[in-house]
Amino acid sequence: MSQSSIPSLIKFHKQSQQLELAWQNTPVTLSAEFLRVHSPSAEVRGHGVGNEVLQYGKKDVRILKLEPVGNYALKISFDDGHDSGLFNWPYLQELCEQQDQFWQTYLEKLANAGKTRESGMIQFKSVD
Repeated sequence: MSQSSIPSLIKFHKQSQQLELAWQNTPVTLSAEFLRVHSPSAEVRGHGVGNEVLQYGKKDVRILKLEPVGNYALKISFDDGHDSGLFNWPYLQELCEQQDQFWQTYLEKLANAGKTRESGMIQFKSVD
């Protein structure tokens, strides 16, 4: 992996729970919720295309710890106990570049599944 793929800025804003990243351009912030629901772990991605597990109720999730893994990734520990999956630089860069598209797709998946971003809420689904 070349040095150019390492972000030129990595900054965590604890109060707002935003991870700020830049690759020699305008910084982009990713929320704890966005990172949690787009975790590269098998728990979220599944073990192949079509096996993804929709994450919901993560609106208030918080980042507890960020740990560098060599020169190629970050390990993020969340307060819901999730800490598997390594966010490598190319994946984080993709999340930054396609954040709006990924977020819209996520919101559509939530709506289609009758789920919500809110935590601890009872899910109601009407049936005919």
